[in-house]
Amino acid sequence: MWDSLIIKPFINFLLWIYSVVGNLGVAIILFTAATRLILYPLTAKQIKSSQAMQDLQKNKKYLEIQEKYKNDKERLAQEQMNLYKELGVSPFASCLPTLIQFPIIIGLYQALIQTVASAPMDLLNLIRHLYPGFLKMSTLLPLNTKFLWMDMGQVERLYIPGLSFGIPVLAIIVVITTYISTKIITPPPQPGSTANDQSAMMNNMMAIYMPLLMGWLAWTLSSGLSLYFVVTNLIQILQYAVTGKVYWGNILPGKKAEPVKTASKK
Repeated sequence: MWDSLIIKPFINFLLWIYSVVGNLGVAIILFTAATRLILYPLTAKQIKSSQAMQDLQKNKKYLEIQEKYKNDKERLAQEQMNLYKELGVSPFASCLPTLIQFPIIIGLYQALIQTVASAPMDLLNLIRHLYPGFLKMSTLLPLNTKFLWMDMGQVERLYIPGLSFGIPVLAIIVVITTYISTKIITPPPQPGSTANDQSAMMNNMMAIYMPLLMGWLAWTLSSGLSLYFVVTNLIQILQYAVTGKVYWGNILPGKKAEPVKTASKK
């Protein structure tokens, strides 16, 4: 079922785009843009959820709970969850788009591995994944997997004359852009709120561990997947900036995080 629902559609979609543009790197960029468009409702929900959490921290009942149970963490967490349920707010909704991406990431990685195959048996397996009558493998081979200094099927490193090691440029960019995309929609703590509540703890953990995880994947896996990460983050940051409030101050140490509200059409 995984192969039929994820791997095969991804391979066919990637190769169809490739048949139009003639470069696998460009095809991955366009594929990423298409998936972000499909996931846009989740992104909008993520922004809305973050704003709801920001508004909740100003709620009188929320502040009363913080003060009343500040010395009882277990009861505080219970009362907070009750209030979340009462107001229809989910403290974890901002993580949903990131979690939804994992099946796409895994599927894209497996699709890339099979798409850039060169061994006869691997090519035969790739042909078996094509929808009958949709694409002809004979018109696609050999695949152009080169994009800038990278080979989409290999780990990305930039080798500079004089250096004995390759620089993982995309891995560095992935860490930076993942951190930015995580922080700019995280509302700053409000006066009177408890920094250790579940929402704050989850946001802090996501801001630290998610960039490191994505960076490690970009460092160890194929450059095609790293390129997907970078384009995804850049599009996501743009979507945040265009469709909702962003807290640019969160990414600058020592700077107060003031929201920037974009103009909306009426």
